[in-house]
Amino acid sequence: QPWKAQYWLREVMNRLYSPHPDGYCGDEDNGQTSAWYVFTAMGFYPVAPATDEYVIGAPLFKKITVSLENGKTIEIDAPENNAENRYVREIQMNGKKYDKNYFNFSELMNGAKISFEMDNQPNKNRGTGEAAFPYSFSNEYN
Repeated sequence: QPWKAQYWLREVMNRLYSPHPDGYCGDEDNGQTSAWYVFTAMGFYPVAPATDEYVIGAPLFKKITVSLENGKTIEIDAPENNAENRYVREIQMNGKKYDKNYFNFSELMNGAKISFEMDNQPNKNRGTGEAAFPYSFSNEYN
């Protein structure tokens, strides 16, 4: 149920982070909590370090451009994004509908144009098929 993650990711970002001296939750010694925030604000974040997948949440901004060292860019557009529109209605990557709940490292490093169509109501059907799920070690032995 990706829509539940979209709700709670935004809640965590809004409630547990702020631009004050105590604005980071937990231990920030290694930069992990701020890195999580930056990734999540872009709309995806790493979960399992041994995989090449970034799980999709919902972006915090309307437009983000990441310039990669290889000269390519990742462009993230979410024009309808605002405080009320925290749910992903649809995603397109490079002009094609994208139903998976994760991006692969190689997809991003090749340069990508990612469009998030945001809404104030959850899309309870998007990303619910088994092929859309990110890697889970718990599925290895089922």
